[in-house]
Amino acid sequence: MAGFSFDLTGRNALITGASSGFGERFGRLLSGSGANVALGARRIDKLEALASEIGDRARAVQMDVMRESDIIAGFDAAQEAFGTVDTVVANAGIDGGGLTTDVSEEEIERTLSVNLKGAILTAREGARRMIANKVPNGRIVMIASITAFEPSSTLVAYSASKAGVVQAARSMAREWARTGISINTISPGYIRTAINEEWFDTDAGQRHMKRFPRKRLMGMEGLDATLLMLCSDVAEFITGADFVLDDGQTL
Repeated sequence: MAGFSFDLTGRNALITGASSGFGERFGRLLSGSGANVALGARRIDKLEALASEIGDRARAVQMDVMRESDIIAGFDAAQEAFGTVDTVVANAGIDGGGLTTDVSEEEIERTLSVNLKGAILTAREGARRMIANKVPNGRIVMIASITAFEPSSTLVAYSASKAGVVQAARSMAREWARTGISINTISPGYIRTAINEEWFDTDAGQRHMKRFPRKRLMGMEGLDATLLMLCSDVAEFITGADFVLDDGQTL
């Protein structure tokens, strides 16, 4: 039996939301596994610092996923640097939290625009180029959340956007089934990040965490193996799937 390899040498990846959090880790992870990485986000200073740290296999690409023109320009820059993008990680997202009765219409629209519309447009632009250039083994990974399946008060727009990401990926997987593109989603559980770490240190945050079967938060490294698999040739027969990686938090 042949062994499995998550070696991404020769792959050209574009990662959105790459200036911090998951996206920053994904940039390091994919480049460390051999891929060229275009690091996309709005904060160009942070992207350039990360690209400098990674080295020649990385490029900083300023882009706002709420604007399709930015997404197209980002793919253009990645293609100019490395060639056709054959691996896409649609990671950009915001939480848009707040009581549903209080949150503004503008904040709801912004959350849906970044998390759902932006993810769809990013995946679509990647697929358009893969199909046009006859890429035989394109890979698209969209980052969703366990809130796509679990009721989450104060995160109504966020939860709806992530549920939309899961269903959008399944629909695109069906549409592109004969193109060689594998498109899947990862739904992480609660992970300590710069955005939420202060809240999880509060009494309310600690009570929330104690409801989890393992009474702990995940580490970001819990996503590494699955992401590498879904970006690699090993994922040839995996498409339209969602991977809930939550340390059992939804049990």
